[in-house]
Amino acid sequence: MGRHREFDVDKALDAVLCVFWRKGYEGASYADLTAAAGVERPALYSAFGNKEALFRKALVRYYERYLHYIPAALALPTAREVAAHILYNAIDLNTRYPDHTGCLVINGVLAGSDDAEPVRQVLIEARVVAEAQLRERFEQAKAEGDLPETARPDALAAFLMAVLHGMAVQAKAGFSREALEAVAEQALSTWPAGRSALSGKSS
Repeated sequence: MGRHREFDVDKALDAVLCVFWRKGYEGASYADLTAAAGVERPALYSAFGNKEALFRKALVRYYERYLHYIPAALALPTAREVAAHILYNAIDLNTRYPDHTGCLVINGVLAGSDDAEPVRQVLIEARVVAEAQLRERFEQAKAEGDLPETARPDALAAFLMAVLHGMAVQAKAGFSREALEAVAEQALSTWPAGRSALSGKSS
């Protein structure tokens, strides 16, 4: 019969998630992770596996707990509303916690040694999936006349991701919520409008 774990696995995962969020994958040491979880290294790894497996579990937790606004955005009626919902919710998340600003995905992907390459690839793949979802949504918007015929859904998706990533880096560098909102407003001011969006304004 296995020994009963003497710590709350969910709380431990939440604690190490915050460490990864603050320090990135490589910046988070074993000592940081065990101190945050409040357990010794063998117990932590018995529950979650090695550091890479622990990070992967933390990443899943991050998506489930903090990025629910993305599927909600994709269901909104216009492409501009999709973009605005994602931008402003990202700003809120990037600045909500003073001790771990920015985005876990961006903080983890910016730098890494050869040993961390598998983790970097996981994060890159997650970005690719997110960009593909945006592109598909903007293709739908173009087909519905919400975006103009000249619009490029792939470029719009890449543009939105670039703004999001830039804001995450700026948040990590100490930019205020107000400064990031100004960036979002500037990005949205250039958003293209199709025939259905223009007719809606005129009516």
